[in-house]
This record gives sequence, C-alpha cells and structure tokens, in this order.
Amino acid sequence: MSAQLIIAALAGIATIIVLIVWLKVHPFLALMGGSAVMALSAGVPYADTFKSFLSGLGSTLSGVGVLIILGSMIGTLLVSSGGADTIVDTILDGTPVQRLPWAMALIAFIVGIPLFFEVGIVILIPVVMFAARRAKLPVVLLGIPALAGLSALHGLVPPHPGPLIAISALNANLGLTLGLGLLIAVPCVILAGPLLAKPMAKWVPHPAREDFLGKPPAEGAKRPGFGASLTVILLPVALMLAATLVETTGIDKSPVGHVVAFIGTPLIALLITTVVAMFVFGYALGKSLAEVGEQVGASFAPIAGILFIVGAGGGFKQTLVDSKIAEMLANALVQAALPVLFSAWLVSVAIRLATGSATVATITASGIMAPLATGLSPSHVALMVLAIGAGSVFLSHVNDAGFWMVKEYFGLSVGETFKTWSLMETVLSVIGLAGVMLLSLVL
Repeated sequence: MSAQLIIAALAGIATIIVLIVWLKVHPFLALMGGSAVMALSAGVPYADTFKSFLSGLGSTLSGVGVLIILGSMIGTLLVSSGGADTIVDTILDGTPVQRLPWAMALIAFIVGIPLFFEVGIVILIPVVMFAARRAKLPVVLLGIPALAGLSALHGLVPPHPGPLIAISALNANLGLTLGLGLLIAVPCVILAGPLLAKPMAKWVPHPAREDFLGKPPAEGAKRPGFGASLTVILLPVALMLAATLVETTGIDKSPVGHVVAFIGTPLIALLITTVVAMFVFGYALGKSLAEVGEQVGASFAPIAGILFIVGAGGGFKQTLVDSKIAEMLANALVQAALPVLFSAWLVSVAIRLATGSATVATITASGIMAPLATGLSPSHVALMVLAIGAGSVFLSHVNDAGFWMVKEYFGLSVGETFKTWSLMETVLSVIGLAGVMLLSLVL
C-alpha cells in the first residue's frame, strides 16, 4: 500500500509537469489531470476521482481566493489613482537603485509580521511591480526579497498561524519562540532574499508585467499623497496586529476585544481596507461613483486565471492529503531514529512536499513530534517549533497555491518559477534549519 501511494503521488506530479512544460496544457487543466491520475493510481473508485479535487478547489477559492480578489481591488485602485507611483517615487528618491532589493526585503519583513503570506503578497505586489518598472529592473530582483521576507515570517515567527499552532501543540514558550524566531528569520531573509535574488535576476531577467493592475493616471492628474497611500497599505497590517495583541493578551473576550478580534481577521481587514481605498483613491480625488465602480470592476480580469489556477492547486493538494501519503511519510521518518530537531524538520518537509501547505505541514508535524518534546528544555522545545516552521516552507512546487500565485503575478514559466520561487523557499528552509541546529549547540 505504501509503495502504491508513493507511486500515485509521483505519477500525479509528473503528469502535471509533463502537461504544462511539454504539452503546453493550461495549468488549470493540468492540475485536474494530475489529480485524476493520482487518485486513480491510489485506488480511488472511478466515481470519486474528482471528489477531493472539488473539495480542495472550493475551500481554496473560499479562503485564499477571496483574499486575492480583495487584494486585487486595493491594488488596482492604488495603481490607477497614482498611489503606487507616489510610494515608488518616494522609495526611489530615498534609496539608491542597488539598495532597492534590500528596501523591499525590509518593507516585506515589517508588513509581514501580522499578515498571512497570501495577504502580504496581494498588498505588496503593486509596489514591487511599479518599483521594478520605474527602476527598469528585473521583477525577480525586487520580488524575491519581498517574498523571502513574507515567507520567513510565515514559517518562523508568531503570531502567524503555523508557529502559534506548533507552540500550542508542543507547549513551547511564546516569548522565547518569538525571540529565537526573529533571530533566525533575519539571516534567512538576507541570504534567501537580496543576496539570492541577484543571480536569479540574471537567470530570469524578465521585466515587470505591463498589463498587470492597469496603468497610473495621466501626467498632471491629481494623485494621493505618500502618507495617504501608505496608510491604506498599512491599514490591514494595523488591524491584524491589533487583533493578534488582544488575542494573545486574553482581552478578546471583552466586548471591545471581541470587536477588535473580528475586524482583524484577514477577510474583514481587507474588506475594510477596500472600502477605505475606494474613498482615498477614488472619491477623495474627485472621481464619481461610476468611475470608482469601473476601476473596481477592472480588477477582476487580470486575476481570473490566477484564481482558478490557485483553486486547482488547492484541489490537487486536497487529493494528496486525502490519500494519507503525508501521514505515511511522517511516521516512517519518526521511526528512523534521527536527531530530534532534524527529525522535526524532516517530518515537516515530507508533509510540505506531499500537501503543498506550510500550515498543514506545521500542524501535522507538531502532532507527530509532540511526544518527543516532553523531555526537552524550554529553549529546545522552542527550537523544535522553529525546525518544524523551517521545514514547512521547503521547496514549494505544483501543489502549492503560492507557486501558482508567484508564477502568474510575475509572468514566469513553470521552469522559471522553480528556478526562482521554489529555490528561494528551499534555501530559506535550509538556512532556517542551520540556524536551529547552531542555536541548539549553545542553548
């Protein structure tokens, strides 16, 4: 049975790659085909071939999909009003061109502290795109540092859901894990971000997409100020950070805390930001209701393909999860009697590769490793949380929604996405493991 499941998973992934790379099939259809091949190879009845796929498609579109839509609305309004231009002008005026990758990494690091990875992407993409256009730099050179900042925080630093779940499952100290997580995240971002982006930009020298998020207003048109534009971008950050603070301090049970926790959920925070963006980037600049409505409507066309590809990636992931291959691989690794922190990382890597989800990898690996954490010191329990988090971002590939988001946003081929995004995630994961192992020697 184990061999059959492994063969089924490999067959599904191989089918997707062959269909996209060699046969030039649209990724949505390729992901459907790969899911069908994997399900049938795993022994799923014919009638249930697409059951898991449809379930994953629906759950992904209802979660990440809605966030992408709202983020696209905000991004379109930001660009069409000239707000993105204002932000980029300010950044370029105060930052030498050779320092722009570092600036993007820093911005992503700050913005990404309270934000889910997917939310961070849709908020920062307009800034990355416009900065790359204006500076005439390859989009990868600025995009990879931003993605590295978001991904490192997503895997290593609470209050992101993965680390918080692992802290709870392993009974780790929140403050200690947060401090050690930031200590490891900084070199991860530096090495996997600006430094790695430099050779990547030579491998994939594509400029930013000209068709993405529309065009800025004509020269001389009224534009929002830097402060107003930055406020809109940082609004969801502030709302989510406030929600995290009330939840971690325990005051979310009070009437005020309950409201703050509600408006700080990703969906509500982005919905509020969309309404604010419509006012700041529309009505406040003298635009009519019809003009703002037209701009909001224009945000759907560029992301239609992204939505369905991301949804299909979620369907493929669910097929993998339901096949139990992740659970099987994790149990086999635990029984191999490797060093406990390395085992935690390896278990998380296996689940990440099988499911495509950093959060699922963290949750599952934490549950598997929990019995082994009972005899460890508080610092080593915190390091186990971080080892699991580092493993959870390893080698994003075709079953990860983030893979398809990056591919479509940056206008890359599948091979180019592997050479940039997937490589960055792998380097970040390995550096995170190295940081954990080094700290384990002194703590």
